[in-house]
This record gives sequence, structure tokens and C-alpha cells, in this order.
Amino acid sequence: MGLSIGIVGLPNVGKSTLFNALTRAQNAASENYPFCTIEPNKATVPVPDERLARLAAIAKPEQIIQATIEFTDIAGLVKGASRGEGLGNKFLANIRECDALLHVVRCFQDADVVHVEGSVDPLRDIAIIENELVLADMESLEKRVERLAKLARSDKEVRKELDAVTALQKHLEEGLPVRTFPGHDDDAIQPTLRDLRFLTDKTTIFVANVGETEAAADNDATRSVRDYAARHGETCVRICAKIEEDMAGLPDAERAEFLSSYGIPESGLDVIVRAGYGALGLASFLTAGPKEVRAWTFRRGWKAPKAASVIHTDFERGFIRAQVIAFDDYVRHGGEQPCKALGLARMEGKDYEVADGDVVEFLFNV
Repeated sequence: MGLSIGIVGLPNVGKSTLFNALTRAQNAASENYPFCTIEPNKATVPVPDERLARLAAIAKPEQIIQATIEFTDIAGLVKGASRGEGLGNKFLANIRECDALLHVVRCFQDADVVHVEGSVDPLRDIAIIENELVLADMESLEKRVERLAKLARSDKEVRKELDAVTALQKHLEEGLPVRTFPGHDDDAIQPTLRDLRFLTDKTTIFVANVGETEAAADNDATRSVRDYAARHGETCVRICAKIEEDMAGLPDAERAEFLSSYGIPESGLDVIVRAGYGALGLASFLTAGPKEVRAWTFRRGWKAPKAASVIHTDFERGFIRAQVIAFDDYVRHGGEQPCKALGLARMEGKDYEVADGDVVEFLFNV
């Protein structure tokens, strides 16, 4: 399973600049005027993981394959998007299938960069976007309510779902996101949540986009976004998209030095990957052999058969057992065979909960 993240925000807050930086490409227009992103931009980006190089130095594989993230950048949303203003609302369908949203908030002052609302006010900007996402979810729900109302006349089970969906509709009409709906975990609403993939039900990572002189420490605007995210149980990261974009064309060897010149310890991609994995409860197990060393994304808490399914569904269906070596043991002792000799290669069954960094070999039969 790969992680997919949709990028949202007002026009001219740095969404496309950040997209270009994260993908190390100039795919998305980032000119200084509203709606310069006309079509949604997509790019698949390898997840930085220094453990793979350390495994490869021992296993000597033919190739290294990193886990991936897919980023989708859509046109900026504006107040009234749900009523046809601007362009972004047309492309919200492109991010409904995403696992999380990256909400870029402008926290820098620059008279040369137009702000569609006329001034920099992070909390006002957040409220505009969140309101438009709620309105988009209301629109998605309306057709569901109409269809269930017809079916409920002759089906008691459907009536239960209709009652739950009607309650959710009232919740949205109050301007509240799906994720705070009191009946969110009830069985009756689950088919609707699964089918409609509501935008306001997604984990949101707020990106406080700061200027170059504020990249190493929070300013008042950044602190307001961080406080807002904390109050709503979400994550906030501080990034200077302009610095990230300037760095995108540099060789890897020069990137760390470039960042350190601004007092920044790690790249924006590293920051966002860690935030995304943490917020969604994701981790990576590793496989190592002569053909490839590879990272595989899974959800924390998954048992070995379920984790094996990210390689192939046959691995879950025919699971027998898993050989597991802790990453530190694998590296410290120089690979699989020395770990076996020292009794550090464990055979785990179907109830084993896979851990981040486990070096795993699955045994299966179908």
C-alpha cells in the first residue's frame, strides 16, 4: 500500500511551489496569480529511508526499491467555491481517494505575492477552506440521502443507515466536519463513510508556509496554525516552500549543507513523510535478498498475515509463518546468515504484530 496525499489551500499560498519541491520537478505552475494550477498535478515520490542503503550494503541486491507517496495538487479553493467560484471545487473529486490532506496555509508576508483575501490571516484562511470542504461533503451526501430514502420504504436495515446519514447531514449543516460526528463509529454509518470518502473525514496535516527569514523558528502566524491544529487533534509542520523549491535541483550531497545554511535540520519531504506516517499510524517493514532490498508500507498493529498482503494477497491467504530479524540485529551482525547462527532470526506465526523496521521473509503456500 502506498500513501496518497492531496494538497489543498487558497490560491497563492505556495501549494504548487511545495508540490514542485516535494516532487523535485517543475510540474505544477506556480506563477503569482490565482488559479495558475488549472489541471490537477500528480506525482509519485520515493519515501526517504536511510535503512535501505544500510541493508543493501550487506545484501548486495540488484536494486533498491523505496516505499512511495503520491501527491496530488489541485487548483486553489476560494470562498464560494461550492457555488462555482474559482476552479478548485471542480477538482475535489481528485483527492477524495487520498489517505490524507496537506492543507497549506500562508504564514509569510510578501507584497509581491497577491493574497486573494487581501491580507495574511492564517485562521481566516483555514476557516474558508474547511467550510468549502464541509459544503462539498454536504453535496456528496445529498444524493445518498435521496437514494436511501427510497430504499428505506421497504427495507428496515436501510432505514437504520438512513437515520444515521440524516443525522450526519444535520451535523454537516452546522458547519462541522465529518470526523467530529458523534455517531462516526456506529455500524450504520460505516457503508456511507466507506463509499463517499468524505474530505472532512480525512487526517489533515497543516503546513505553515513561512518566508526564508522565518524558516528555522515559529512566527506568530505559524504559532496560530500550530495551536489550531493541536486543538483539533491534527498535525502541523513548518516549511519554507521557496527554500525547498530552490533546493530541489541540487544533488543529494549538497542538500543537507543548503538546508543547514538556513538552520533547517531536514527537508520538507522528510518532515511531511514523518508527519503523514505518524498521523495515519503507518510504518515500514523491510525485505532483503539478492534481487532487491525494499520497504513496504503497512499500518501499525497489523498481524503478520495482513502485513504480508501488501506484497501480494496470496501471501495473506496462504500464510504459514514469517522469519523476522530486527533491523539493528541485521546490520550489527552482517546479515541473515550470521543472525540465524546467533539465534536472532525468529519464526513468528499469524498472531505476530509486525514492527517498524522488521526485516521479514514470509513463508506461504497456495
